[in-house]
Amino acid sequence: MVLLKSLEKLKTGDKAPDFNLKGIDGKTYSLADFKDAKALLIIFMCNHCPYVKAKQETIKDLQEKYKDKGLILVGINSNESENYPEDSFDGMIQTAKEKNYNFVYLHDETQEIAKAYGASCTPDPFLFDAEQKLVYHGRLNNQMEPDQEPTEFDMDEAIQAVLEGKKPKHEFLYSIGCSIKWRN
Repeated sequence: MVLLKSLEKLKTGDKAPDFNLKGIDGKTYSLADFKDAKALLIIFMCNHCPYVKAKQETIKDLQEKYKDKGLILVGINSNESENYPEDSFDGMIQTAKEKNYNFVYLHDETQEIAKAYGASCTPDPFLFDAEQKLVYHGRLNNQMEPDQEPTEFDMDEAIQAVLEGKKPKHEFLYSIGCSIKWRN
């Protein structure tokens, strides 16, 4: 399984690896910019993947539902864009505008941050607590194919638990998606 590598890279309780990445708003962000989050959800995603496209509304809904309770959601695009031009920085800006993204969307041009987290697919979500320690890595919900309707809402439940100071029911559940498009 592709995600086994990511499970080995960042373990529950590990601190989120720091980064300095450019956002679609032109600002550069690091973990320190999110130090006040009660829950920090970092999702490795892109613009072209049908699995991400199927979850765009879910991602926006999570941010909207929990932003006033302390959730900060950050999308990171690590895909190379030479072969996937839709995943270029300009493509990120266009997608965010078209889809009305309500979260910070960052570009991992060197792919070093995806490697530091052990991200392997899109979407690949990592949920951290107020101390920026990993509490849940895995699927947003049980929608395994883009045209399926989800019936289990794992990330929603995990965020609720973290915001209530509790441990999520799961530490890890496999996420399904396209592989990150790595440079050669």
